[in-house]
Amino acid sequence: MNRTALLSIAALFLLSACGGGGGGRVESPDPSLEITSNNAMQVATIAYEASLESQQLGDAGGGFFFIGSVPSVFSKSDGNLATSAKTGGSVSQVPFPPETIPCAVSGSTTISGEIKDPIGGILTAGDFFQFEYTMCDDGLGEVKNGIVRTDIDAFNGDLLSELFSMTLTFTLDNFQVSIFENQSTVPTDVLTSNGSVTISIDTTNQSVWSTTISGESLVVDTNASSESLTNFASALTLNGSIFPSPYTTTASGTLDSTRLAGVIRYSNPVIFEGFGSDYPSSGEFLVEGLGSTLRLIADNNVDVRILIDVDADGTVDETINTTWASLTALQ
Repeated sequence: MNRTALLSIAALFLLSACGGGGGGRVESPDPSLEITSNNAMQVATIAYEASLESQQLGDAGGGFFFIGSVPSVFSKSDGNLATSAKTGGSVSQVPFPPETIPCAVSGSTTISGEIKDPIGGILTAGDFFQFEYTMCDDGLGEVKNGIVRTDIDAFNGDLLSELFSMTLTFTLDNFQVSIFENQSTVPTDVLTSNGSVTISIDTTNQSVWSTTISGESLVVDTNASSESLTNFASALTLNGSIFPSPYTTTASGTLDSTRLAGVIRYSNPVIFEGFGSDYPSSGEFLVEGLGSTLRLIADNNVDVRILIDVDADGTVDETINTTWASLTALQ
């Protein structure tokens, strides 16, 4: 996926998926791409990039949406609504009527939902928020269109203090982000997403922040490619009490990308560890293809090795010594 496009979605706290929700587990396709010395660098780059997508988007989901948008929704509740929420013991949820807000340049956003405690900074399982964008342009180089809904599955803590743990589900209905660069009137890229994905966020320890993400299918279509992840999961922890902040990441899933000639499967047999904004300094990333594998080994936050096993017999057939910078420059 185009990196600018990915970060654009992250800034909007959005995870997209296709076929999420009910209906049982989606069957992942079997690996069908043969990994060779000729395509190993490209495969390693695209697989590693795919493993990062949900981590980055989950990060944005916790850091932006719930600390920024939800308190502002609480502040829109009037006194009568608050009173009915607190005194009406038989009332399970308090709906607030749709409110349409003009966007800074053009278009609008309509906000609606149901909250049990609309002014207390507390969420409850069953609460939901819905944002319907109608060609919304806030002058940030993006135009949003479509529906985003967040359902709260579990919540403990306090949003206003930013100390909470929660599980939530993002659902998108034909959500589209058009990217405009250099004041162009023609979008350089258009991203389209549908479906749902589950995120768990824990900020109850002020020093250590963690997010886990999982889903049956994640699909992001752009002008240049279509990226489809099935039965994917990722986890991120960050310790903010130390500088630079140490982190760990792990991910797994099956990727079908139009940038590759077949399907691959990836996982972290050894968790990635690193500091701050640096690349991982240790850990292993395994990519499985059709009767073939590659291992991406972090020697430090600069150098990496790609070990290629063309027949998956456990013997390394070729080693590529490269750097994180060279690897990610191929994105």
